[in-house]
Amino acid sequence: MKDASESSNIVSLTQRLDPSSERGGALLNTIRDIAGRRLQILINGMFEHVDDALFDLAEKAENNAAQMHYFDGMREVRKRRPIVERGFLGQISRDLSDFASSYRNNAGSNGSVSAPLGSVELSLVADNELEESLAITSMIGKNETRLTRDLFAVNQRLSVIYGGVKIDDATNPVGPAALSQAFRQAMRELNAEMRVKLIIYKLFDRYVLASLDELYQEINAELVQAGVLPQLRHEISRSGGAPRTAGAATQAAEAAGVGAAEATFLADDEAGASSELIQTLRTLFSARRTPPVSGGTQRLPAGAVQLPSANELIGALSVLQSQAAISQQMPINTGSSSELAGEVQRLKEHLLAQIGSLRGEKPSQVSTIDEDTIDLVGMLFEFILEDRNLPTDMQVLLARLQIPYLKAAILDRKLFAHRQHPARRLLDALADAAKGWSAESDRDHRLHDKIKSIVDRLLQDFDDDMTIFERLCAELQEFQDISRRRAELAEQRVAESTRGREKLEQARRRAAREILSRIEGQHLPPLIHGILSRAWANYLVLTILRQGEESSEFRDALRFANDFIESTKPARTLDERRALRQMLPGIERALRRGLANVAFQESDIDRLLAQLHTYYRHQLGEAVSEAEVQAVEESTTLPIPESIQPIAESEAELSRSEPEPEPAMDTPEMQLVAELKPGTWLEFVTGPETIERAKLSWISPMSGRYLFVNRRGLKVADYAPHELAQALASATARVLESSALFDRALDAIVGRLSQPAPSQAPTE
Repeated sequence: MKDASESSNIVSLTQRLDPSSERGGALLNTIRDIAGRRLQILINGMFEHVDDALFDLAEKAENNAAQMHYFDGMREVRKRRPIVERGFLGQISRDLSDFASSYRNNAGSNGSVSAPLGSVELSLVADNELEESLAITSMIGKNETRLTRDLFAVNQRLSVIYGGVKIDDATNPVGPAALSQAFRQAMRELNAEMRVKLIIYKLFDRYVLASLDELYQEINAELVQAGVLPQLRHEISRSGGAPRTAGAATQAAEAAGVGAAEATFLADDEAGASSELIQTLRTLFSARRTPPVSGGTQRLPAGAVQLPSANELIGALSVLQSQAAISQQMPINTGSSSELAGEVQRLKEHLLAQIGSLRGEKPSQVSTIDEDTIDLVGMLFEFILEDRNLPTDMQVLLARLQIPYLKAAILDRKLFAHRQHPARRLLDALADAAKGWSAESDRDHRLHDKIKSIVDRLLQDFDDDMTIFERLCAELQEFQDISRRRAELAEQRVAESTRGREKLEQARRRAAREILSRIEGQHLPPLIHGILSRAWANYLVLTILRQGEESSEFRDALRFANDFIESTKPARTLDERRALRQMLPGIERALRRGLANVAFQESDIDRLLAQLHTYYRHQLGEAVSEAEVQAVEESTTLPIPESIQPIAESEAELSRSEPEPEPAMDTPEMQLVAELKPGTWLEFVTGPETIERAKLSWISPMSGRYLFVNRRGLKVADYAPHELAQALASATARVLESSALFDRALDAIVGRLSQPAPSQAPTE
């Protein structure tokens, strides 16, 4: 039996520690020390492998440009590694410190604590960081699932330390989410290509996140030794890899008077979110089928009729599948919701009739679980035919898969429960590929034919071998990878071309401002004015593009413009003439070099300089015929190529060329535009009967314009933010959903089943 002093050191779920107390603070410091020590070892070990990984990739690179990206990445990692490591470890330490402060600031308000930096929503990413966000999201999800047991125990014990505040995977300051986001923040210091960063994230997953079980086990052991929940059970049974949810189990536990932490534990001790979802759907279906007290058709007791077996259902579906494959007809039409519901019911009737022809008598019903499955698949394909995310042609193709998917769902009840089920992944992949399809972007019918061939093969070849879904999924992925590589090259060229044009326009405006600020108000001879506003302005543009506005070459070019204008002032005294003579060699050298850089021919340069020599001889008082002087002063045709056009003739013209300022718009559409990320698909109405689907490829950091490309990487349109907001408001543009088809369908099905059942008129 334990004495009183010993038992007082044990903290139960009903007790709370103040993180600002001496004991709470000591435990927090211990966790911070453990995390800092272990993560230092892990992050060091990871960076030891980065160099070798990038070198191997460089050796296997498909071209010199890719190879240089990896070599540049190696050099950048070697240089910035200490800063990244310090930033990562420092952020984790700050997260742990800030977490206690968050509790003290929030205690007594709502019993919750703000999420640490690591749990910031991954959808809120900076421009052109979509790939990075997807990689991090994948890492977090995979490791939260893998580490469920140890992570759950850390969550519960931290909850006690932080005063009883509920802590979950997303708000745990040493959870995979917080660590991944801290590393992402530290990686901002690394100026490397995204492909290099993605390699480093994979190594972070492999060498840091994969070893977190040791960190959590040490933290749990330390807290158990300190008496924090020493009896907490670790056995957590979960099915599949589906995300966790505490819905039904938590409610049941709370109804029984169990505390929040215990309720969360019980929720994880259930069969998992997948089973819970299926059970929820079955309950909803059952509620819909409950017959009224009087009237209606009573469902027969299970023993009163010989219900079709699973084998009979599969056999009947195989016959219907063969008929559909031969006739190539749609099992469902594309009418209204009521018509679709009728078609679903008729499929059930066709199925029962086919079973009757196979067994010699037609059954009046199927088992409850089979009926649930039939109706669930039917509602899935109703959703597909109503889903505005899919083009109509693609809806028609995918809807033909209703019979194969019903067969697959009967063969394997886990189809709707597991996100990684091959059949589910295939349908999601088909819908994702179809989302960007349009007749214009698929003139060669490659994508349409690929999707059609997969649909046809499922109809023709799918018997009872579920591996066909894996094979077709891999085949579609390979096709998509090849198409994506082609599209990325075209997309990159479009972005670079757009970026180049914007840089050119920006350089032209800067050069025009510099020249106009010097020549406006000056009475310059046409020769000098023409050289500055045309030839030298173009040289300024070239210098800005090549060397930049902060370069010494650009400063020298501006200095020449000042000297050139200065040289036009009358030289009346001996000193003024001496000063002009000293300037002329430098002016000639600079002018000859600059004109050669902007594609002047040597003969044109010589003729221009000959006119300048005549002009300067006159300025210096040398003997020059009046005709020569007049020809130079009044010449309107300079030996300047026609391709060298003036940048701008006046400040007014320059102002007209400036892009209009973005109008202030505080609308929901403008907010939506601001939240768009590269990779998001939109649908545009481009004509009375034409619709184009395009992906946001690039947001210009200079002009803020949004560039859209089709699935082949070719430009479709570009919009200023306010123009895109107006298109969204007028319904000529629409953002397409980015979530998976199956997820959206299940949400819609649950939502539909949760609504009160409509009163049905008696059928005739």
